[in-house]
Amino acid sequence: MPVEFIGYVGNFNASETIARSGPVINRNHIAAAAAIHENGGFDRVLLAFHSTSPESILVAQHVTSITRDLKLMIAHRPGFTAPTLAARQLATLDHLSDGRIAVHIITGGNDQELAQDGDHLTKDERYARTSEYLDIVRHEWTSEKPFDYDGKFYRVTGAFSEVKPQGPDGIPIYFGGSSDAAITVAGKHADIYALWGETYAQVAETIGRIRAAAAPHGRLPRFSLSLRPILADTEEAAWAKADRILERAKALRASAERLIRGNAPGQQPANEGSRRLLAAAAKGTRLDKRLWTGIAALTGAAGNSTSLVGTPDQVAEAMLDYYDLGVSTFLIRGFDPLEDAFHYGRDLIPRVRALVAEREAAAPHVQAAE
Repeated sequence: MPVEFIGYVGNFNASETIARSGPVINRNHIAAAAAIHENGGFDRVLLAFHSTSPESILVAQHVTSITRDLKLMIAHRPGFTAPTLAARQLATLDHLSDGRIAVHIITGGNDQELAQDGDHLTKDERYARTSEYLDIVRHEWTSEKPFDYDGKFYRVTGAFSEVKPQGPDGIPIYFGGSSDAAITVAGKHADIYALWGETYAQVAETIGRIRAAAAPHGRLPRFSLSLRPILADTEEAAWAKADRILERAKALRASAERLIRGNAPGQQPANEGSRRLLAAAAKGTRLDKRLWTGIAALTGAAGNSTSLVGTPDQVAEAMLDYYDLGVSTFLIRGFDPLEDAFHYGRDLIPRVRALVAEREAAAPHVQAAE
């Protein structure tokens, strides 16, 4: 099972430890981040979406124009663009980029954020709408003749797209969401299901749920895990680095500086994924071999916020434990976005690829012995 690495290209340089500064679309930062990831051996980069952020598909078009081989994972929220139009937009960019794009469907679990774009459906209704949305998107990508669709949220008559994705399987669909409603939709539609950095037990449980939800549809989704690796030359130095990161994050949150979004202290997160991370954090700061929950606990698990801490060899070995559970994609980004991406490309990604290659080479011998 090949392994894939996804990085992150933000619209500006910021993190839990770095205050936002400069323009909301910093083209110099975007170019630097894209170059570091492309040269560092990442397969893809994530372009994020939020109700107040620059539009991800347009930023993606810019990134494809300044890179040659780097693939993209474009976060996209159903419900605000007609699915027929979204399908054509993505298929068009797929052609213009020579097949380098994928889409990450984020339905959204925060009612307040959704209301910023005028969406007042319940969470379950949003996931039901997402399922219809993806039904239509896939029809647009694959249908050789006009089609009709009559759903609760969408009704189209004679829909058809002249532009199709380049690949026979269409554009890869990544999918996030941990609620029961999300699992149901993921089972039907996800090519790759995305988890945040949970414990081994939590990841194994979720993979089992997704596979069970996908089985009735005859589907075999792959799995992605999001982490914030913290690397140093020794294990002691890596944990000291994690402590410094936490202190800087606390100081930034206490200041009046602009910072990336987080859940309010003491407030229960609206989405199930964050609640799952907080449940893990409640069990301790250090879990399993080297899973660190310090930032997740501080920020109310606002997004990808757990880390693997150690030397590059130790972190690579911990990632192989997730690989053995069924994870074949790792979305990794750092607290210093540019510097950490460079170190991941130099020190971590080659080690993980080598370990996976060893595991795959040994697999036929293991099967023969059995």
